[in-house]
Amino acid sequence: MRPVANRMMPERPSIVIGTRGSRLALWQAEWIQARMHDVAPGLTVKLRRIKTSGDKILDVPLAAIGGKGLFVKEIEEALLAGDIDLAVHSMKDVPTMLPNGLEILCVPAREDPRDVLISLAGCSLKDLPKGARIGTSSLRRQAQLLHLRPDLRIEMLRGNLDTRLRKLREGEFDAIVLAAAGLSRMGWSAEVTEYLTPDVSLPAIGQGALGLEGRSDDAFVRSLVVQFDHAPTRRAVTAERALLERLEGGCQVPIAAHATINGDTLMLDALIASVNGSRVVRDSIQGPTATAQALGVELAERLLARGGGSILSEIYGRA
Repeated sequence: MRPVANRMMPERPSIVIGTRGSRLALWQAEWIQARMHDVAPGLTVKLRRIKTSGDKILDVPLAAIGGKGLFVKEIEEALLAGDIDLAVHSMKDVPTMLPNGLEILCVPAREDPRDVLISLAGCSLKDLPKGARIGTSSLRRQAQLLHLRPDLRIEMLRGNLDTRLRKLREGEFDAIVLAAAGLSRMGWSAEVTEYLTPDVSLPAIGQGALGLEGRSDDAFVRSLVVQFDHAPTRRAVTAERALLERLEGGCQVPIAAHATINGDTLMLDALIASVNGSRVVRDSIQGPTATAQALGVELAERLLARGGGSILSEIYGRA
């Protein structure tokens, strides 16, 4: 449902949205820009591209250079400095701990959260030949793929979405694994060979969702973006991020979680895995959507007690 436009004159003549410079990030920022025009037709909404550390360092795995915060740090600094008024993030890139003075003001409706396989030969995951080279920079994906197919060769794949697709076409990999959401937003879903079900590849925390971050004291921006907040998505993401925060995890560890909403009931599925996929601890929980935060914490405790704690200790001990 499209927001109802507020025909009153805006309190400020313009605002600035900060975004990464990739084609996908710009698409996401432009989509929010259009929604802002829907709710405040008289408002000038500008975009500012900001290059993050994650965009600059492309020759090493994310797990080796600090993970999630690398894609938001410089944008958050611009928010705090007042250089921009709103940040549009992929929610899976946002750390669970935000800087003082900033918060997620809006979580719009989620896109498809699944992972997808794109194969040069059009093979499904089960039909890929032994020793096939799979490109991904995600330890979460690596662990789950190796759990099912320990014969696969997982190789590092960094770069923007179009760069990753180009590397596949150039023959650097036999297949790559990406998020369905980005391909859908870019209109590239025809590239998909296979959609991986959550039983095969449980998504990353927040995958498919956007997070609109702003200053806590900016009532004007809050009043605009709250109009396209999607309550079911926000509750699902809240449960996933509560679990991640309790596990103190990030890109350095193979943690996955996905929440679904059915009426007033939230179902959360999550796992902790060893990097090589040899051990996977998985469990699920359900309860009222109003208790999303508590459900995420409770499921994290269950995973830790069932062996996830020892897996995390081993991984952090090697880091």
